[in-house]
Amino acid sequence: MVAASVLAPTADADCGPACADISGSASGSASGSTGSSGSATMGLMLGLPMKTVALTIVPAPQFPSFDNVITHESSWNPFATNPESGAYGLGQALPPERMASHGVDWMVNPVTQIRWAYDYMVERYGSPDGAWAFWQSHHWY
Repeated sequence: MVAASVLAPTADADCGPACADISGSASGSASGSTGSSGSATMGLMLGLPMKTVALTIVPAPQFPSFDNVITHESSWNPFATNPESGAYGLGQALPPERMASHGVDWMVNPVTQIRWAYDYMVERYGSPDGAWAFWQSHHWY
């Protein structure tokens, strides 16, 4: 995917206070996540930065590569949209609906997007390190 233009959420996005701060932290409710993301969802509700929340999902040794990919793809903007391809979110899912496998709130919940992006990197590239190595060669992943 090609790096996205960073766009503000649409007026009808139902993300509450999280829309106010999309630069790296979110303070709105992130309901709908269960299982291992429960602590991450609580972190967003407590106003922790998205990168801190991501560290509860992504293994620490893989986090620098995960961070590099997400930074280059979306600048950690969960509402980033690529105007050419339609890719959306932190990990620039294409088509965006692919993230629905990780939660019905995929359009507005950074935790759902982080979980999806991590799983995608593991499934397609073996790890975030593999995804970052591919990104460095191709400028997309």
